[in-house]
Amino acid sequence: MNEGGNTMKKAIMAKKLGMTQVFNEQGMQIPVTVLEAGPCVITQVKTEEKDGYSAVQVGFGVVKARKVTKPLKGHLEKSGLTEENYKKFLSEFRIDNASEYLVGSEIKADIFSEGDIVDVTGTSKGKGFQGSIKRHNQHRGPMSHGSKSHRVSGSMGANTSPGRVRKGKKLPGHMGSVTITVQSLEVVRIDMEKNVILIKGAVPGAVNSIVTLRNAVKA
Repeated sequence: MNEGGNTMKKAIMAKKLGMTQVFNEQGMQIPVTVLEAGPCVITQVKTEEKDGYSAVQVGFGVVKARKVTKPLKGHLEKSGLTEENYKKFLSEFRIDNASEYLVGSEIKADIFSEGDIVDVTGTSKGKGFQGSIKRHNQHRGPMSHGSKSHRVSGSMGANTSPGRVRKGKKLPGHMGSVTITVQSLEVVRIDMEKNVILIKGAVPGAVNSIVTLRNAVKA
């Protein structure tokens, strides 16, 4: 999975464990999402001279050796990984100082600090095929006797001009399971013993899904 766009200084992959709440020094309740951040292993370093851009590839999660292809095994073993700790997920992050990282080194939750502002990217929950009311928040029609438009999408457009349904018409269809980035979320707490990061608010995805954290673009 490639992370394009602007270069960034810090990034890590994490697994969403769920949501809970913590209290700050003033006793205020803060809803947080608990993310198991790493440890991630750097599996490849790309440089301007060799690859044309500066980036690091990191691996996260463990996968059984029998599920890894031979080419990928060779790639992972170059970073010092063995059959016991082959990485299931690989992600590439563009950073300015990629040459400062070493293949085989680890990135842990302490790459971020309390108070940092981050962008979190994940895959939203899949909702399957949904109607226009749930998918686009449209209103229903009259529910009285005789009405034939209780939950339909409404007008499809003019009759003879243009004589077709315009592109972009909000209709029933597949909902969810798309890549979403929530920007400018605050890191509330870092727990290095459990290697988790607590993020203020909600992040995309279901429990146990994989997300990526990176420096906030708008911070």
